[in-house]
Amino acid sequence: MNLNQKAIELLEENKYDESLILFIEAVGRSRDIQSLNNLAWIYCNEEDNDINALPLLEEILRMNPKSHFPYNLLGEIYCRQVKWESAKDILEKAISIQPSKPAYNNLAVANYHLGHIEEASKYFLLGSEPSDLAMYSHIRCLIELDNKSEAKCKLDAFSEDDDEFVGEVEVADLYVELGCYEEAITWFKKGWNNYAKQPKWISRYIYSLLKMYNPILAKELLSEGINEKIIDIKEAYEEECDEDWSEKDKQVYIKELLNDKKEYEQMFEKVTSGYIPTMEFDITIQTACYLFGCNRHNHPEYHG
Repeated sequence: MNLNQKAIELLEENKYDESLILFIEAVGRSRDIQSLNNLAWIYCNEEDNDINALPLLEEILRMNPKSHFPYNLLGEIYCRQVKWESAKDILEKAISIQPSKPAYNNLAVANYHLGHIEEASKYFLLGSEPSDLAMYSHIRCLIELDNKSEAKCKLDAFSEDDDEFVGEVEVADLYVELGCYEEAITWFKKGWNNYAKQPKWISRYIYSLLKMYNPILAKELLSEGINEKIIDIKEAYEEECDEDWSEKDKQVYIKELLNDKKEYEQMFEKVTSGYIPTMEFDITIQTACYLFGCNRHNHPEYHG
């Protein structure tokens, strides 16, 4: 068993500190593509330290690696740093070496932020699984491109039984964007007891109900939301503070609850007065294992 294998084995055993020492030692012995890449991945994924990982990956690129691993990892970093052009360029290079769903997804994210919606739509689709977040993002792009018939056809195929199902409220939100309020209500109902009650998505539910002329249910749901917040506020006031929950933390939380309660109290009148609640569209960078020699993911060691 070589040094890299020992380091990965320790990582699998959750012996992180001992593992990190060996990954650093491997770089000290030989600054090659494998040792630099694996240490960079550890910095990104175990320490959330892109700053330390970046120079290691830049050093690798000067060696012209034949693997997509360092390019994919650098693309992730550029996305997190909001360097969309750099992310786009490096992820295109990664895909030219070996396509992968995380690279396609992250290239889509970069293109979306650059305003290239058609390109983003294409790459989200290439990076997607049935009913997952990438497919959800692909459909959102189709809606922005005014290709609503294709968007609805693909959204109708979403299933809660799919492994990477994005979530009921997310599906409902897309139906609202399509103006399909009956379908939206069906999915909001499915998510009602599974999601934290937040005014942002509940306002979209209320909007859909009022579009379908159901003010009675809208008022019932708002009343339920208000009552939940009243209970939460009471419990928050009674909660004792400690080293992990300061008086300041408590007051900030109570203020948030009071604001939510106020939003519920005003929501019916606000929506009936013409307010159209907007959809929050959060696109997500995908991460993956890029460790050379990882047995769990059947990654061979680097051979250039």
